[in-house]
Amino acid sequence: MRKAATKLTKVKIWTPVKGGSRKNLTFWCVRWPKIGKGRNRQFFKNKTEAQTFLQQKLTEQENYGIAGVSFPERHRAEYLECAEALQPFGATIRDAVKYYIPHLQAMKRSCTAAQLVEELLQVKESDGASERYLADLRSRLNHFSDIFDGKPIAEITSREIDEWLRSLSEKETGKRLSPITRNNFRRVLIVAFNFARARGYCLDNPAAKAAKAKVVEGTIGILTVDETARLLENAPTNVVPYIAIGAFAGLRRAELERLDWAEVDLESNLIEVTAKNAKSARRRLVRIEPNLGKWLQAYARLSGSVTSPDYRNLLGTARKQAKISDWPQNALRHSFASYHLARFNNAGALALELGHASAHLVFQHYRQLVKPKQAERYWKIMPAGAQSNLIQFAER
Repeated sequence: MRKAATKLTKVKIWTPVKGGSRKNLTFWCVRWPKIGKGRNRQFFKNKTEAQTFLQQKLTEQENYGIAGVSFPERHRAEYLECAEALQPFGATIRDAVKYYIPHLQAMKRSCTAAQLVEELLQVKESDGASERYLADLRSRLNHFSDIFDGKPIAEITSREIDEWLRSLSEKETGKRLSPITRNNFRRVLIVAFNFARARGYCLDNPAAKAAKAKVVEGTIGILTVDETARLLENAPTNVVPYIAIGAFAGLRRAELERLDWAEVDLESNLIEVTAKNAKSARRRLVRIEPNLGKWLQAYARLSGSVTSPDYRNLLGTARKQAKISDWPQNALRHSFASYHLARFNNAGALALELGHASAHLVFQHYRQLVKPKQAERYWKIMPAGAQSNLIQFAER
């Protein structure tokens, strides 16, 4: 296609005048090339002014070429300014445009934090995520959306997430969250931003770039043999199965809350933790050791919930009666794991019963916490009246 030439022409234009009529007036028109289709035009009443402007355009065309002259002056100035800014980085304007356009596209598709959380929870629920996992996501991400709502996900930076995570505090005490809790918030944010990136709402995952809090490994807290014995001896009847299974089978609290007597097989000496009830969403079988079988015999039924609805209060009563003032986190499960490893010396089997993917965590947390003699006594804790030479309790 032939490009428009840079030239001066004389034109007649019908122009409105006073009184509502029109008059055919003479103008001088300077035409010069335009990027893409069409042409640039500028009109002058004075021929001398038009000739001066034409000469300016011809000079620009000689200096910059036809493409250069088609740029407005402000665009040329902008080009020079941007090119100079990019020069130290060895980048071109084309590089900058190529880098920036995906960001603009993500911004156009982006959503707010509240919209992202709602969409993520719907998808996770549709995919069959457990109620416990959904509750954890909902609790942490709603806190996030309250702070960042109204801001497009694509605009949230790792620095902003970093500062927010460091500012988190317990509502009750006003103190900063523990490193583990802070990292749990970071974990669910990574899940949310991975989801957002997959949906095209953002280009990267700023949560993954946020700093991870340093966790100083502490000693796992467990109950002593005597504390475990006193706890069972003083426990109200309705909470004995909960304590016994926690201490001698190591089920998680949430798994115990969902456990049904139909899943406790005293004949086969196995407890089935169904995929629905397990944290890992994988079914596993946990062995019923001889002393646990003795504890469960008097309470076992064909079906029904193993755990009493008010087990928390009942457990508190048992702890008070047993004079246990210090209750470590996950005391029953950690005690089970520690005494099991010391007694049976089989990290692989213990990992399977705990529902861990490997024996690494077992060695990392439970190795050498308990001496073999203590472990031997632990697995001999029996209810009063059991026909055995194992540890027994007096009548209540």
